[in-house]
Amino acid sequence: MAEQGAEQGVDGRLVIGTKRYSSWSLRGWLAVHLAGLDVEEVLIPLAGGGGTKAIKAATPAGLVPYLEHKGARIWESLAIAEYCAEFAPALWPEDRIPRALLRSAAAEMHAGFRGLRMAMPMNLGRDFTGRGATPDALADIARIETVWAQCLDATGGPFLHGAAMGVADTMYAPVVARLITYGPAISPRSKAYVQAVRAHPLVARWYDEAAREPEEWLLPHYEAGPAA
Repeated sequence: MAEQGAEQGVDGRLVIGTKRYSSWSLRGWLAVHLAGLDVEEVLIPLAGGGGTKAIKAATPAGLVPYLEHKGARIWESLAIAEYCAEFAPALWPEDRIPRALLRSAAAEMHAGFRGLRMAMPMNLGRDFTGRGATPDALADIARIETVWAQCLDATGGPFLHGAAMGVADTMYAPVVARLITYGPAISPRSKAYVQAVRAHPLVARWYDEAAREPEEWLLPHYEAGPAA
């Protein structure tokens, strides 16, 4: 289904899942909007557990996000972000050394941090402060804070990319959402980065649109959250 109010783009479509829950969709959606691609947004409510039949029918890998743009078909969030950077090169730093650092940070997020993702699922509408603090999740958060500090040192902040949000920030935006929802202890510097990302107009828009999703899209398992 197409999201209500979405403009009909002329250059393709972006298929995403429920904004309240879909962390990978958030990454692709941010990259597409930061690059200014003109595509139709197709939002398919998640059934949970990777079993959304409509998504499996609509996308090559059976996953979201999925982008079709001017004849190109792109799946996987990082591939979508790299594709968007072809149209908006400023989504990566111009200088080789910080660009290499941010590419490494983005790839590490794409490939890892399973402990955090499993213990603290993204839910933009709940407050689960204190929950999900497994040893693996806390170890992942500590590593993420180290990565963030390295990037902020290299670019000057307030975003990992510097003055404006870039690809690496799109990859870590769902981590920011998790830290807001679960409230683990993090450094003042990390808190400042979390605040900067949350205040970004596109992130604020995603939160607002997530809050307006129909109640029937809520999934009991996700709404219950991890054990207290």
